[in-house]
Amino acid sequence: MTTAEITQKVETALDSIRPYLETDGGNVRILEVNPDNNLKLEFVGACGNCPMSTMTFKAGVEEAIKRAVPEIKTIEVVNLTTA
Repeated sequence: MTTAEITQKVETALDSIRPYLETDGGNVRILEVNPDNNLKLEFVGACGNCPMSTMTFKAGVEEAIKRAVPEIKTIEVVNLTTA
């Protein structure tokens, strides 16, 4: 599977949870999927500085991606806020 195909699968997975993020004024965007299938994301809007972003990542974003795109090896959020 190509990087472009994996990126599209990740976008589709993110689309399944975006309505929940947008309700709180936030969103998430893909920064990079490298050739080793490591994913780099960025929280934007309210999610970028929310103290609950770690929980949002673990319970929502990460789960949706792992379930839909098992090819992804690691997921990093560059601006994850730690409580």
